[in-house]
Amino acid sequence: KQILVLGLDGAGKTSVLYSLATNRVKRSVAPTEGFNAVCINTEESQMEFLEIGGSESLRSYWKMYLPKVLLLVYVVDSADHARLPEAKQLLHQLIQSNSTLPVVVLANKQDLEGAYCITDIHDALALSDIGDKRKMFLIGTHVAEDGSEISSSMKDAKELIGQLVMETQ
Repeated sequence: KQILVLGLDGAGKTSVLYSLATNRVKRSVAPTEGFNAVCINTEESQMEFLEIGGSESLRSYWKMYLPKVLLLVYVVDSADHARLPEAKQLLHQLIQSNSTLPVVVLANKQDLEGAYCITDIHDALALSDIGDKRKMFLIGTHVAEDGSEISSSMKDAKELIGQLVMETQ
Protein backbone atom coordinates (compact mmCIF):
# COMPACT_ATOMS: atom_id res chain seq x y z
CA LYS A 1 0.00 0.00 0.00
CA GLN A 2 1.27 3.40 -0.95
CA ILE A 3 0.89 7.01 0.05
CA LEU A 4 -0.16 9.12 -2.92
CA VAL A 5 1.37 12.59 -3.23
CA LEU A 6 -0.60 14.94 -5.48
CA GLY A 7 -0.97 18.65 -6.12
CA LEU A 8 -0.67 21.17 -8.92
CA ASP A 9 2.59 21.48 -10.82
CA GLY A 10 4.97 23.79 -8.95
CA ALA A 11 3.44 23.17 -5.51
CA GLY A 12 6.68 21.62 -4.25
CA LYS A 13 5.76 17.93 -4.09
CA THR A 14 9.20 16.61 -5.07
CA SER A 15 11.03 18.96 -2.69
CA VAL A 16 8.71 17.96 0.15
CA LEU A 17 9.24 14.25 -0.58
CA TYR A 18 13.01 14.62 -0.73
CA SER A 19 12.97 16.47 2.59
CA LEU A 20 10.81 13.80 4.22
CA ALA A 21 13.05 11.03 2.89
CA THR A 22 16.45 12.48 3.75
CA ASN A 23 15.76 15.00 6.54
CA ARG A 24 17.76 17.36 4.35
CA VAL A 25 16.65 20.09 2.00
CA LYS A 26 17.08 19.91 -1.74
CA ARG A 27 14.92 22.20 -3.77
CA SER A 28 13.85 20.57 -6.98
CA VAL A 29 13.47 22.83 -9.96
CA ALA A 30 12.59 20.33 -12.67
CA PRO A 31 8.90 19.38 -12.82
CA THR A 32 8.10 15.72 -12.35
CA GLU A 33 7.27 14.29 -15.76
CA GLY A 34 5.29 11.24 -14.83
CA PHE A 35 5.88 9.43 -11.57
CA ASN A 36 8.33 9.60 -8.70
CA ALA A 37 8.47 6.82 -6.11
CA VAL A 38 10.25 7.26 -2.78
CA CYS A 39 10.61 4.81 0.09
CA ILE A 40 10.93 6.28 3.56
CA ASN A 41 11.92 4.16 6.53
CA THR A 42 11.09 5.21 10.06
CA GLU A 43 11.65 3.26 13.26
CA GLU A 44 8.06 2.05 13.14
CA SER A 45 7.43 1.38 9.48
CA GLN A 46 8.43 1.55 5.87
CA MET A 47 6.39 4.00 3.83
CA GLU A 48 6.20 4.01 0.06
CA PHE A 49 5.29 7.35 -1.48
CA LEU A 50 4.12 7.71 -5.05
CA GLU A 51 4.16 11.19 -6.48
CA ILE A 52 2.37 11.86 -9.73
CA GLY A 53 3.23 15.04 -11.58
CA GLY A 54 0.73 17.89 -11.37
CA SER A 55 0.72 19.10 -14.96
CA GLU A 56 -2.64 18.95 -16.71
CA SER A 57 -1.60 16.05 -18.93
CA LEU A 58 -0.83 13.86 -15.89
CA ARG A 59 -3.90 14.63 -13.77
CA SER A 60 -5.99 12.01 -15.55
CA TYR A 61 -3.83 9.35 -13.82
CA TRP A 62 -4.56 10.66 -10.33
CA LYS A 63 -7.92 8.94 -9.90
CA MET A 64 -6.59 5.58 -11.09
CA TYR A 65 -4.18 5.32 -8.17
CA LEU A 66 -6.52 6.62 -5.49
CA PRO A 67 -8.31 3.32 -4.67
CA LYS A 68 -4.96 1.61 -4.06
CA VAL A 69 -3.55 3.95 -1.43
CA LEU A 70 -3.59 4.25 2.37
CA LEU A 71 -3.36 8.00 2.45
CA LEU A 72 -3.45 11.07 0.22
CA VAL A 73 -0.90 13.83 0.75
CA TYR A 74 -2.07 16.90 -1.17
CA VAL A 75 0.49 19.69 -1.57
CA VAL A 76 -0.56 23.27 -2.31
CA ASP A 77 1.56 26.36 -2.93
CA SER A 78 0.45 28.81 -0.22
CA ALA A 79 1.82 31.77 -2.17
CA ASP A 80 0.15 30.95 -5.49
CA HIS A 81 -3.20 32.63 -4.75
CA ALA A 82 -4.39 32.55 -8.35
CA ARG A 83 -4.26 28.74 -8.55
CA LEU A 84 -5.86 27.93 -5.19
CA PRO A 85 -9.38 27.66 -6.71
CA GLU A 86 -8.04 25.08 -9.18
CA ALA A 87 -6.25 23.20 -6.37
CA LYS A 88 -9.51 23.21 -4.38
CA GLN A 89 -11.59 21.91 -7.28
CA LEU A 90 -9.16 19.07 -8.01
CA LEU A 91 -8.94 18.06 -4.34
CA HIS A 92 -12.72 17.95 -3.96
CA GLN A 93 -13.10 15.92 -7.19
CA LEU A 94 -10.45 13.47 -6.03
CA ILE A 95 -11.89 12.67 -2.65
CA GLN A 96 -15.62 12.70 -3.40
CA SER A 97 -15.47 9.05 -4.55
CA ASN A 98 -13.69 7.87 -1.41
CA SER A 99 -15.27 9.11 1.80
CA THR A 100 -12.87 7.44 4.24
CA LEU A 101 -9.45 8.04 2.70
CA PRO A 102 -7.33 10.05 5.17
CA VAL A 103 -6.02 13.30 3.69
CA VAL A 104 -3.01 15.36 4.76
CA VAL A 105 -2.92 18.78 3.09
CA LEU A 106 0.49 20.43 3.15
CA ALA A 107 0.20 24.19 2.77
CA ASN A 108 3.70 24.47 1.35
CA LYS A 109 5.96 27.49 0.81
CA GLN A 110 4.87 29.14 4.06
CA ASP A 111 8.21 30.97 4.08
CA LEU A 112 7.43 32.97 0.94
CA GLU A 113 6.28 36.57 1.13
CA GLY A 114 2.54 36.79 0.58
CA ALA A 115 1.92 33.14 1.46
CA TYR A 116 -1.55 32.52 2.83
CA CYS A 117 -1.67 31.46 6.47
CA ILE A 118 -3.24 28.15 7.47
CA THR A 119 -6.73 29.57 8.12
CA ASP A 120 -6.76 31.27 4.70
CA ILE A 121 -5.67 28.01 3.03
CA HIS A 122 -8.36 26.13 4.97
CA ASP A 123 -10.98 28.56 3.66
CA ALA A 124 -9.57 28.75 0.10
CA LEU A 125 -9.70 24.96 -0.22
CA ALA A 126 -13.12 24.80 1.50
CA LEU A 127 -11.84 22.05 3.78
CA SER A 128 -14.84 22.34 6.10
CA ASP A 129 -17.05 21.15 3.20
CA ILE A 130 -15.20 17.85 3.00
CA GLY A 131 -17.11 16.31 5.88
CA ASP A 132 -16.11 14.78 9.16
CA LYS A 133 -16.18 11.09 8.24
CA ARG A 134 -12.53 11.12 7.23
CA LYS A 135 -9.31 11.96 9.02
CA MET A 136 -8.10 15.23 7.58
CA PHE A 137 -5.11 17.35 8.54
CA LEU A 138 -3.69 20.65 7.36
CA ILE A 139 -0.05 21.48 8.07
CA GLY A 140 1.91 24.52 6.98
CA THR A 141 5.32 23.53 5.59
CA HIS A 142 8.28 25.01 3.83
CA VAL A 143 11.48 23.70 2.40
CA ALA A 144 14.31 25.91 3.68
CA GLU A 145 17.81 26.51 2.33
CA ASP A 146 19.47 23.78 0.28
CA GLY A 147 21.44 21.38 2.42
CA SER A 148 20.03 22.53 5.75
CA GLU A 149 18.03 20.36 8.11
CA ILE A 150 14.30 20.14 7.54
CA SER A 151 11.97 22.46 9.41
CA SER A 152 10.04 21.36 12.47
CA SER A 153 6.82 21.55 10.44
CA MET A 154 8.25 19.00 8.01
CA LYS A 155 9.22 16.76 10.94
CA ASP A 156 5.65 17.09 12.26
CA ALA A 157 4.25 16.20 8.84
CA LYS A 158 6.50 13.13 8.62
CA GLU A 159 5.48 12.00 12.10
CA LEU A 160 1.77 12.48 11.35
CA ILE A 161 2.00 10.56 8.05
CA GLY A 162 3.80 7.73 9.82
CA GLN A 163 1.09 7.59 12.50
CA LEU A 164 -1.73 7.56 9.94
CA VAL A 165 -0.06 4.78 7.95
CA MET A 166 0.22 2.61 11.08
CA GLU A 167 -3.43 3.24 11.97
CA THR A 168 -4.75 2.35 8.51
CA GLN A 169 -2.68 -0.77 7.85
